[in-house]
Amino acid sequence: MREGPDIARIASLVGDPARANMLNALMGGTALTASELALEAGVSLPTASSHLSKLMDGGLLTLASQGRHRYYGLAGPQVAGMIEAIIGVAEAVGPKRVRPGPRDAAMRVARVCYDHLAGAQAVAMLDRLVDRKVLLRDDNQIRLSPSAVSHFAALGVEIHAKARRPVCRACLDWSVRRTHLAGALGAAILDKVIAEKWARREKDSRAVVFSPKGKQAFERVFLS
Repeated sequence: MREGPDIARIASLVGDPARANMLNALMGGTALTASELALEAGVSLPTASSHLSKLMDGGLLTLASQGRHRYYGLAGPQVAGMIEAIIGVAEAVGPKRVRPGPRDAAMRVARVCYDHLAGAQAVAMLDRLVDRKVLLRDDNQIRLSPSAVSHFAALGVEIHAKARRPVCRACLDWSVRRTHLAGALGAAILDKVIAEKWARREKDSRAVVFSPKGKQAFERVFLS
């Protein structure tokens, strides 16, 4: 066996259809119970528990207990980024299991990618921030410009650098096939969008739907 990371093990964990459905369900950033994930995967609760145990052992999930309930979530932004990238490859080269409907169209415009905004709106926002030199992009790396902290503070977006987590990170967008903004800053911007009620989360979906006034406000603040 070659030395180095065990890519095959991670691929086998993600490659099972039931486990892939579970991981995709957790991309919305909300922790779910085993029963909820069993419904997402279309399997029985005992089968779901077996799959979840494997994902936990593989380091892809975390588990939090609250009272009698146990909630599963993705192990972090790195895992979410991997899943988003795999979705992008599947979208580009693989057959689709279902015909895209209105909800798919909404997700292409704006959606939650773990804890930050994705879709066409998010890609356009990153492009504009780079054009205005608020953020600097070198190849596939994103970093703050000297004026970035004061710029975002004026917009009501506080940048807090968290340990072991980058402030800015490029995340490949599966629907646009270009990068959007992830990291602590990407999460803070999504928090502002929801807090200002510019947009709402679509029920049982990762889609983020802007109201007409909310879309105007978002574009005025981040795209002008």
